[in-house]
Amino acid sequence: MFPPFPQEKAKKILEELIGSIEAGSVTIEQVARTSEERKNQGVMLGALVCTDKDGNEINLITNSGNAKKIILTANAPHDSRPTFQVVGSIVTAQQIEGALSENDAEIHSITSKLKTASYTDGTDSGSLSNEERERLGKLREKLCSESLEKVHALYKFHCIDGKVRALKEICAEYNHGKLPPTGTGDCCAPKLLDYAFAHELIPISLAETAYTAPSGRDSSTTEGVPLAVWSDSGSADSPTAKPDRPILNLIPPCDERCGILLPAMLGLRILWRDEAICVVNKQSGVLSVPGRGEDKQDCIESRFRRLFGQAVEIVQPATHRLDMETSGVMILAFTKAAHREMNRQFEAKEVEKEYIALLDGVLAKKGIAEHGTMELFFRLDIENRPHQIWDAENGKSAVTEWQILGVERYHAPDGSVRPATRVLFKPHTGRTHQLRLASADNHGFGVPIIGDTLYGHCDEGERLMLHAQKITFTHPVTGERMTIECEAEF
Repeated sequence: MFPPFPQEKAKKILEELIGSIEAGSVTIEQVARTSEERKNQGVMLGALVCTDKDGNEINLITNSGNAKKIILTANAPHDSRPTFQVVGSIVTAQQIEGALSENDAEIHSITSKLKTASYTDGTDSGSLSNEERERLGKLREKLCSESLEKVHALYKFHCIDGKVRALKEICAEYNHGKLPPTGTGDCCAPKLLDYAFAHELIPISLAETAYTAPSGRDSSTTEGVPLAVWSDSGSADSPTAKPDRPILNLIPPCDERCGILLPAMLGLRILWRDEAICVVNKQSGVLSVPGRGEDKQDCIESRFRRLFGQAVEIVQPATHRLDMETSGVMILAFTKAAHREMNRQFEAKEVEKEYIALLDGVLAKKGIAEHGTMELFFRLDIENRPHQIWDAENGKSAVTEWQILGVERYHAPDGSVRPATRVLFKPHTGRTHQLRLASADNHGFGVPIIGDTLYGHCDEGERLMLHAQKITFTHPVTGERMTIECEAEF
């Protein structure tokens, strides 16, 4: 995933950490057993620079996993003591072992039986029938799933909005309810952010790098052995190639695990960010900008300002909007100049957008061409806000290009299955509800988008199947033509 914060300040803290390791004022010790396959692996080290309520900078460091721990040496000279705080694991190895212990013996017993037993008709007392083998296999699978769920239940994360969310809750919203990979929550970024939000600190810089042990040392089994970072020009086989100062190869948070956790903890899924703009993947069901009333203040804009604080110069940083029920790519600006330039590009129709939609029916049955462009005219229905209605005389022009991608089987939340048409939309104008009307209105296709609460039908547990998957624009500072893409989850 894209690094959610600038990296430079945190990178300097990692450099300081390496210097402290070399000076002996920091060690990385083994605090739990390590599996054989991970025996000679190094660890990820991470640093997070935060500010407190008074504006003071606080530097946090940690390592990945929970089998190793960073230790600040007590006898280090005062003038060489590090200027950072060590953040521990959210869940310790001992807690995990405790969660696994209830089923551990039975799982190992079943595994041993399955490994030693031979396929027979079941008449020999020391063997297993096929039926018994199948039964034991299913029982082991059930016990393993129970144990994994107990481990996952240990993980809870402090988020930027002040809430503490369980891993299962996060997965329900950000991982389609699926259990995450083992080790989710043990990476550096969620550990550091969890500590920061638990202590009301504001993150301003985050960086991670990989560490491996020097040649001839097994850092995963020897306590107190410092780890070393090697540049591209050096290796464990050639220690003389090690530079005078370590060259850090910064690694962004991982997609597999952090890609699930960080959007929930930060409130935003960041696709791109620099000092001028930030591009996010807005989730369905969240407003782009604040609405009227206290219950409509949570939105992408407010989350953006909360996350980046004083780095955001403007009160309304969104450069365009997506409907609350629509997901996908959305651009926000940090600076007034960037916001002004992006607004100019949208008004001048220099920004190109693509959407994916799943329509509730088969368009070909209505004689609709595979590709084409339509112009419709709509205005606000003042007696039924926020609906838009057809008005050939007073309506505003809405021009939409479409490409039918194919027909597929849609599996509804209630278990039913029906045909649906996947369509690529390219709006040439930016009218309110333009694509929803192009689909549902009789002057357009006459087939609503699945999950459309305004112009179609939305079942319980369903969402609007409309996603802004691609945007192309000119960067407001560099002048570079950029394309940001984000695939739909449906």
